Amino acid sequence: MDKFWALFKARNMEFYRDKAALSWAFIFPLLIIVGCALAFSNPDQTVLRLGIVGTADNYQDLSLAQQPYVEATEYQSKPRALEQIQHHQIDLLVEREFDGLRYWVNPESSAGLAARQLLLSLDSNKQLAEEQLTGQAVRYVDWVMPGVLAMNMMFAALFGIGYVIVRYRQNGVLKRFQATPVSALQFIVAQMASRLMIVVVVNSLIFIGCDYFLNLLMLGSYSLLLLIVLAGSLSLLALGLVIASRTASEELAGGLLNTLTWPMMFFSEIWFSLENAPGWMQGFANLMPLTHVVKAARAVMIEGAGLAAIAHHLAALLITTALCLLLAARLFRWQRE
Repeated sequence: MDKFWALFKARNMEFYRDKAALSWAFIFPLLIIVGCALAFSNPDQTVLRLGIVGTADNYQDLSLAQQPYVEATEYQSKPRALEQIQHHQIDLLVEREFDGLRYWVNPESSAGLAARQLLLSLDSNKQLAEEQLTGQAVRYVDWVMPGVLAMNMMFAALFGIGYVIVRYRQNGVLKRFQATPVSALQFIVAQMASRLMIVVVVNSLIFIGCDYFLNLLMLGSYSLLLLIVLAGSLSLLALGLVIASRTASEELAGGLLNTLTWPMMFFSEIWFSLENAPGWMQGFANLMPLTHVVKAARAVMIEGAGLAAIAHHLAALLITTALCLLLAARLFRWQRE
């Protein structure tokens, strides 16, 4: 245990003494907070959003759906559509029934009330039945913030451990460690624990700052969100270890890490949803740990999901962590070959 704490302290001191890295660790979160505050300072101004249960072909006679200022979206999952009505993500939901149309509206949404008024005026010749659902609005900033936090966590975890260990191997630090009583397991665990602490602290500061300035929607448990951050960080750190386990060139390590990060940035639903994407693309995205981090955090924050609802995401992250650690342990080398 003394060896572990010595390595843990040494890595933290190295990070602290690297003024450029230390400054960037705190400047980058500040830039994210300021950028988000400026980018999302104006209210969302979009056309009326109409949800239809089923396919658009069944609503050809619905006058509201044919209006140029109305954006109609098909939903095959009715529960999912009802959730979006509750959170003001669509303004009106319509379902065709045998004897007419049933529609859902959120009375707390001004756009929803306007959409209902248009429906009643444009389609007054149809038999209409109304249902009401209430819930807090979800802004785009509320939706995107879990992805922004996860993206920052990804870069901090992958480059923070993968790039550093490769640098140690390249400049001979690992070779000197090999001559000490420190085992490979103790060294790796200490590196992961140090970086895990940094990642959690930095992302917590980003979340607190964004919550203060943007009043983020948080319907779930903070402790559950912390659990997601811990599980996600461990999986990404373990993935970084696989890259660093044998790589001896910083240039190669940088290329491999970028090869990992760019697909995750585009396919892990950070900036946009893949809900309507092809099945193969959704399956590919689910292979990435960042996808599970984003989906789990988003479910907790804007849907109020509990542990049971995100258990499969946590399981995927833990499995990824275990597999990557086993692979990294098998491939790990102290010095260049």
